[in-house]
Amino acid sequence: MNKRAKGVTVWFTGLSGAGKTTVALEVEKRLAEQGYYTQRLDGDIVREKLTGDLGFSKEDRNKNIERNTFVAKILTDNDVITLCSFISPYESARNYAKKEIMQVGEFVEVFVDPPLEVCEKRDVKGLYKKAREGKIKNFTGISDPYEKPKKPDITLKTDQETVKESAQIVIDHLKKRGIL
Repeated sequence: MNKRAKGVTVWFTGLSGAGKTTVALEVEKRLAEQGYYTQRLDGDIVREKLTGDLGFSKEDRNKNIERNTFVAKILTDNDVITLCSFISPYESARNYAKKEIMQVGEFVEVFVDPPLEVCEKRDVKGLYKKAREGKIKNFTGISDPYEKPKKPDITLKTDQETVKESAQIVIDHLKKRGIL
């Protein structure tokens, strides 16, 4: 039997390789073990199915976030714990997501914030290397900006915390806010 929580979107933002998906997967696993109903929206997966027509210009990135916000809002409105893992480099797009989702439920912004060098070392796909060589254009953190959140609800230092510790910080925050 699944337990219903108050509808919430937990929005993980940070550079490629920061640990957004890894932490979201651990949060999802732990919440599922406790019987909570969750849904995860991940940038790589969503781009395959929902936003594959979009590129990486600022306009396309904003459209990507707009579409994903629409899905997250529906899930949140139906009391699903929605875990979103998107680079979402622009503050205006994250603010849009927060404003939209807070019309129907809670929004928790999680800034996953290891140093750029750590993200580059974790890069199994070699994307940073290609970006530095000029083979990938508009790569966030290299040839395109990442606007750090000014006041995130949570900041995770995934270079200093284990995945389990980072996940627990998120879960503790949800409990503190009365969502779980």
